Amino acid sequence: MINATLPQLDADVFLADGGMETTLVFHDGYDLPDFAAFPLLDRADGRAALERYFAQYVAIAVRDRVGIVLDTPTWRASADWGARQGYDLDELRRLNCAAVELLLDIRRRSQTATTPIVVSGAIGPRGDGYQVGALMSPQEGRTYHALQARTFADAGADLVTALTMTYPAEAIGVTEAARGAGMPVVISFTVETDGSLPSGESLQQAIEAVDAATDAYAAYYMVNCAHPTHFLDVFEAGSAWTARIGGIRANASKMSHAELDNAEQLDRGDPDELAAMYRDLRDLHPHIKVLGGCCGTDQHHIAAVSAACVSRTAPR
Repeated sequence: MINATLPQLDADVFLADGGMETTLVFHDGYDLPDFAAFPLLDRADGRAALERYFAQYVAIAVRDRVGIVLDTPTWRASADWGARQGYDLDELRRLNCAAVELLLDIRRRSQTATTPIVVSGAIGPRGDGYQVGALMSPQEGRTYHALQARTFADAGADLVTALTMTYPAEAIGVTEAARGAGMPVVISFTVETDGSLPSGESLQQAIEAVDAATDAYAAYYMVNCAHPTHFLDVFEAGSAWTARIGGIRANASKMSHAELDNAEQLDRGDPDELAAMYRDLRDLHPHIKVLGGCCGTDQHHIAAVSAACVSRTAPR
């Protein structure tokens, strides 16, 4: 496990950004086929929108004197999804690299002594993210995700984060791709309303399977793209597998994946209620350090989470 370059491991609380794609679509009015944000890097207005998006979260972290992980807009910038947008592998390498460079530039301009900024290369699932679809073996997953992992390493990202993983074998493949590129890796699973993965495994089974197959190479695990009410009850205080969960990027909405897929309007939920759930979760599981958002969350949600969970501002 490589962790020397990850300051979030030694922090009390570290923030992350929110629901990038839902912000760009519902707040900024961009059309993002397949929820792919990476093509915006090739547009002056799109790049400006991404810079504004990240600046809002960095401002919260600087204000509250806490670190933040920023994920590149590359959740859909892998071979299959890129081809659907008309990009070949060389163009995908260029855009994955450009995404890292964007965040490195933001770090150069915005990082402070009390707000370290960690640049994470975001990898998404080969499939839908809400449904499993065709299953890959771990080796197939490693081969498929190697391009992004190597590109992130070459571009100078601090780690690789696999978001919205739906089954363990693909997560094992990403982990091995990151290891092959010499990169730390974080694996984030999504769950259904009952706390199980879309593939049917429990979160415990998934984490233990990936750790067993990779010698526990992942720096930590996360849960994303689900509301806290979907997974709070499955965490087990004091268990070894729950101790491996180091971050949460929850949805604003309590709706299921199927309901979200069919929703025509954004459900922002209640930022203060979400923040209170994060605070209560941290009280039970203080090892969960990285706190961010996913679908439907924006800077207001993360500001509320920071106010509730950062020690110096927590309303107790």
